[in-house]
Formats: sequence, structure tokens, C-alpha cells
Amino acid sequence: MSKKVFVKTFGCQMNVYDSDKITDALKTIGYEKSENLNSANCFVLNTCHIRDKAKEKVYHEIGRVREAFINKSKPIVIVAGCVAQAENTEMLKREPYIDLVIGPQSYHKLNETILEFEKNKLKNEITDFDTIEKFNYLSKIQNKNSKVSSFLTIQEGCDKFCHFCVVPYTRGPEYSRPFHQIIDEAKIMVQNGSKEIILLGQNVNAYNFNEANKEFRLSDLIMSLEEIKGIKRIRYTTSHPRDMTKDLLECYKNSKKLMPFVHLPIQSGSNKILKLMNRKHKVEEYVSTFNYLKEINDKIEFSSDFIIGYPGEEAEDFDNTVKLIDMIKFINSFSFIFSARPGTTASKLKSIDEKISKERLKIIQEKLFGYQKLKNKSFENKYIDVLVENEIQGQNKLFGRNVYMNSVIFEGSKNLVGKIVKVRVTKTNQNTLVGELSEKNKFKAA
Repeated sequence: MSKKVFVKTFGCQMNVYDSDKITDALKTIGYEKSENLNSANCFVLNTCHIRDKAKEKVYHEIGRVREAFINKSKPIVIVAGCVAQAENTEMLKREPYIDLVIGPQSYHKLNETILEFEKNKLKNEITDFDTIEKFNYLSKIQNKNSKVSSFLTIQEGCDKFCHFCVVPYTRGPEYSRPFHQIIDEAKIMVQNGSKEIILLGQNVNAYNFNEANKEFRLSDLIMSLEEIKGIKRIRYTTSHPRDMTKDLLECYKNSKKLMPFVHLPIQSGSNKILKLMNRKHKVEEYVSTFNYLKEINDKIEFSSDFIIGYPGEEAEDFDNTVKLIDMIKFINSFSFIFSARPGTTASKLKSIDEKISKERLKIIQEKLFGYQKLKNKSFENKYIDVLVENEIQGQNKLFGRNVYMNSVIFEGSKNLVGKIVKVRVTKTNQNTLVGELSEKNKFKAA
């Protein structure tokens, strides 16, 4: 009888990709993926350190696992990901229920670490930065992902050292995977049924791999994926404004499969705050990128991230952020009050008044959500292209996304999963488009 592993994932898309790789790797030592925690022989918590109270959420989750197994044989409990990297041996000291702590650049050692634990029951912590060996090892593990839309990590780590961010400390320096390793993995994903590839990186547009005196950039990856017949859509995230190079921008002109949707975090509309953040770009440069892409294709839409109440933010800085939002009218964005991450430069700075930060966040979110609702409203009574990702469990409805990553729900048969169909949008809210299949698609599905 095979052993079972239950993996719970917090945080970014890269963690989702990593979790898929972890489950694929563990199959080679006899662990099958389980959707039920209570049947698990091994529990892996893949953690994220970006949001507030990340560490405490981990301990809370471990407490839930302990409670679930209070009258049963304890599973092997593994904390992986960025919190594991940041806290390392401290986690083993604080929470005896944890058996293994493994950082995101050490997943190639996970199997041997588990087998060693099964043998001698000695707790262990592995948080080396060994990205090259990790990807060389994981690339040999057969990718079992059969999702219509698939994440594919091409780059990890960060050399930017924004003053609010822990990524350089939890993911290490920037590393770009070998070009042909990425293309080979994309082809396997397509063989497994993927129609959309989303290229991932902490600074995805900083991708740069040199081989045989040739430099490969993100633009080269996009144009090579363009040639793979089974791929219908290409996306990438998350980008840094400083790395929006001319060759990448030209892809929006030359690629038919690159979606007209750009997620480009700016964080603030104030040059003063961007400098305090050590972002290394200016608002004017960001707007120039926006204008250039709009000239190439006026259907291109932007989304972004905003940190509100960063130390030193004054009323004028905040007003400049509001002005930028009114100028660009982002289709979708994420906004948060500044929360200091331990060990970062910003954690030593004096925070502004919490009440002011909350008031500013409310204003920003009303603006952002307002533009989001308006854009969604503009789709009503129009036909849009939707890539169908799955059937909604227990309902005769399908879930998919349009070119801008909007969630779309409509009635339809399961045989449309994996296809791009025409849907007429009948109603919308802030987060979802609801529609109905065009008659042409209904006829095809019959």
C-alpha cells in the first residue's frame, strides 16, 4: 500500500509550481498525492513570507495538523518554502511537532531527507542556496501536471534588494534556468494537455541565460514558445519596471500568443517613495512603458501592486499615487498597508500613523475597485474569448479566463475544457464575468 502526502500551499504562483514539483518528486519514493489531510503519512506546508504574520500562520496550521492526528499515528511534518528559509532551525526549536524544515532552493534534497528521517527519526533543517543543482535535479523528474493553464518557473531569486522585501534573503540571488530546459518542460506540459503557459520568476523579466556565446532573454522564450503548436496563450509574472526592455516590449507586437495583459508592480506613484523603497525606477519610466505598449496595441491593460503608508509617505506622495491610478486606470491591482518584514531595511524605519494608512488604503481601494468594476462592466453584452480551464464541481458550469485573466463562469459541457470558446457576457461584478456560450460553440459541443 502506497504512502500518502498532503501538500498545503500558501502564497505566490511559484509556490504552486514548487508544490507540483514536490509531489512529482515524492512519487519516486512511494508517496502518492492525497487531497485528504486525514489520510496523510506526510504533511508538507509550503510557506510564503511576503504577507503579514506569515510565521504565526505556519504555527497555527501546524496546530491544526496536530489536532487532526491527536488519536492517530503522526505524519512526517515538513515546513518548506520561504518561511522555512527565513526561520530555519528556530522552527524546530519552537515547535516539536515539526520534523523537517527545508528551504525553496533545497527541494532536490527532499527525497533523501525524508528517507533518512524514516530510517533514524532525526529532525533536520536544510536551507542551502543551491539553485543550479535544484533545477538540474527537478528537471529530471517527469512533470505530471495536466492543468489547462500551467505555471513554469524560469527564474528565481532577486538582486534588486527593495527595502521592504524579503525575497533576496529567502530565495537568494537571481538565477535563470537553462533556456532549453525550460522549452523542454513546456513541451511536456503541452503533451499533458496544457494550452496556456505562465512563465514565473521573482523578477521574471530579468531572465538572462548565456549558452554557446548566445544570450537568451524573456523575449526569446516567448517567441520560442510561440512556435509550439499546442500552446494557445502565453503569460509571464512578476515583472520589475526596470527590466521592461525594448525586446520584451516588441513581443507585444510580434507575438500572437502573448496576452495583452501586463502585471507590472509600481508600489507607489511618488518618486520620493520609490527612492526610499530602493525600487530603482521612476514613475515617468513606468508611464513611458505604459504609453509605448498602448501605442503598439490599445487593447493592452495593466495591473499593479501598491504599498500604502510606506515610512516617509506624506500627503503629496499619496496624492501622486492617486493621480497615477486615475491616469492608467488599472484593470486589476493588489494594495496593502506597509508591514515591516524582519531583517529588511524598511523594518528599521519609523512607521506612519496606522489610522492614516488605513484611511489612505480605503481611498486607494475604492479607486482601484471602481476602475476594475467599470472595465468589467464594459464587457457586458459583448463576446469574449475564454480559455476553459475546468468544470465547476457539482454544477453544470464551466470556469475559464479571458485574455485579461478575468474569471468567467458560464453553462457548458465538460468536453469544452481546454478549448477557447466565445462567451457573451451577461452580467459582471468586481471579480467575475458571468456569461453564456455563443450558439456556434453550443453547436460544436453537441
